Amino acid sequence: MERTWELIVKYSGSLDTLKTLNIKIVYLLNHYAILTVPESVLDIVYDVPQIEYIEQPQRLFFADSQGDGASCISVIKNGPLGLTGRGVIIGLVDSGVDYTHPDFIREDQMTRILSLWDQTAEIPREAEREDVGEFLGPPAGYYRGVLYSAAVINEALRQTSAEERKWIVPSADDSGHGTAVLGIAGGNGRQGGRAYAGVATESEFIVVKLGNPQADGFPRTTELMEGINYILTEGVRLKRPVVINVSFGNNYGNHEGTSLLETYIDDASSTGKSLIVIGTGNEGAAGGHTFGQAVTGNISDVPLSVGEFQPGMILQLWKNFADVMDIELIAPSGRSSGVFQEKLGPLAFSLDSTGILLNYGQPSPYSMSQGIYIEFVPEGSYVAPGVWTVRLHPLKIVDGTYQMWLPGAALLNTGTRFLYPSPELTLTIPSTASRALSVGAYDPGITAMADFSGRGNTSRCAPVAGCLLKPDLVAPGVNITTTAAGGGYTYVTGTSFATPFVTGSAALLMEWGIIRENSPYLYGDFLKAALLAGAKPMPGYDRYPNGVTGYGRLCLADSLSRLQS
Repeated sequence: MERTWELIVKYSGSLDTLKTLNIKIVYLLNHYAILTVPESVLDIVYDVPQIEYIEQPQRLFFADSQGDGASCISVIKNGPLGLTGRGVIIGLVDSGVDYTHPDFIREDQMTRILSLWDQTAEIPREAEREDVGEFLGPPAGYYRGVLYSAAVINEALRQTSAEERKWIVPSADDSGHGTAVLGIAGGNGRQGGRAYAGVATESEFIVVKLGNPQADGFPRTTELMEGINYILTEGVRLKRPVVINVSFGNNYGNHEGTSLLETYIDDASSTGKSLIVIGTGNEGAAGGHTFGQAVTGNISDVPLSVGEFQPGMILQLWKNFADVMDIELIAPSGRSSGVFQEKLGPLAFSLDSTGILLNYGQPSPYSMSQGIYIEFVPEGSYVAPGVWTVRLHPLKIVDGTYQMWLPGAALLNTGTRFLYPSPELTLTIPSTASRALSVGAYDPGITAMADFSGRGNTSRCAPVAGCLLKPDLVAPGVNITTTAAGGGYTYVTGTSFATPFVTGSAALLMEWGIIRENSPYLYGDFLKAALLAGAKPMPGYDRYPNGVTGYGRLCLADSLSRLQS
């Protein structure tokens, strides 16, 4: 079978002529699309005049690593207004959900899940199953996975054994991540006597379990974009307000908000009555970012420690395209690659039994930044351990600022990190999208920032990444009790679990504003502004917003008070 490539494209006009080349097209909102292209016709696609820009998808990682009171939520849930999120849809794009958990089931034993799209599921051999009564396949316009309606899920819940339930809806949350996230955002606490209820306890859900067709098991940005697209369009179809929770991210890009994933999220945020909430990731203390200031004629060394048993990886250097610098790489043995110039084009060489691929990228139509990519490819099993040095030879410097990123910590072994890291700009993509509400994490037990929480700029605005005033705010993300896949409850830590506090809070405000008709336009940037306006200061910070805490810590009561005043 011929190899295929997935591509993210921004286009104008129509792409329908590509279907004659056996290309699958998933049309997204606002002239974005995902193409699955046979390798033999790749060159043709790159020459299509309607395609304005093309990117390849990147891998995503979970942001893993008691909040109602700390976030001023309890006073709203238990107060005279009795907000529960009724009428609002919470969209979850994650590892799936344990749909049998009692906290996602109403008192009448019916599911709160409106639909569950499992992108990893295979279409049953008999897609029209008598026991289900409807066609099982992907949503219309998509090509991966199986969509399970509320009716199908309810049929599964009526079964008396796990085997019978699995026969009807085989989708499961193997990692438990999505189940934990959804429990915080909207679990009703039925199994625990309401003691561990989430925020929006009567909201309903649309769940997308991200696909992982690659051998490494990590989902990609294309699956994320399709998931967001599906939830937003369903919200419009159902004429319901929607808040989407995303707890995935990666380090691949200039962190300026200019990749097609980020611009898609910004553009799609105008669809329906919606808000997209994204965690900033857990890279704050991982040592995966550093930066510096190049000066013409002054050599700069950037040391990188590579731990034992490190698989292949890519180091990215981002700089102003106007700056000209040559690159030299020095291996742990002291061997040098020699100095390489950009005009030489892509280069491949070997150092210390490690293959090196060096490539100078180009700016895009959406950014003036230039990426330089250094890929470490083991010639045996692993990259040579020890201290590698990236030596920069500045020739012509106009700006001088450079940023470097390693892959996310999920791909790095212990000991692989920059020797002089910076916690700035450690927030993951796509929390860098400007119109998303980006959420960091703090420890509610001591009211202190979690060191792992991804950050934006703290001391200055870097010319390469711009003035990235993210996160927007922070929420509890350490030792949080929530729903566990398989039943019961568990403790979790990470920005993944700070994010749903904000998602659930947004759902409560949407209920007050849109469903109860107190403020019919309370969505999008208005809703985001309301949440930021109510944020409380974090101890130790005197300037707001800032690149660590954003506008401060979530306080739903103060946000609602501001809207009512």
